[in-house]
Amino acid sequence: MKDYHSEADSGYISDIPDLDACSAFGKTPAEALKQAEVAKRAWLAVARVEKKPIPKPRYRPAIYQTGT
Repeated sequence: MKDYHSEADSGYISDIPDLDACSAFGKTPAEALKQAEVAKRAWLAVARVEKKPIPKPRYRPAIYQTGT
């Protein structure tokens, strides 16, 4: 998950790169993260109902990446 500060919106946007167009907004980073969890659950629920493929996780934050 990635967080971005949005000057235009006076808040934070939290993005889930593995789920196409799944993001959320909050006035604080914590609120953006909480809303992203809500968006993720909704995204997955709709994908299941619509029988759409759910991608395998592939995004790894830089702190987990290695040079191997």
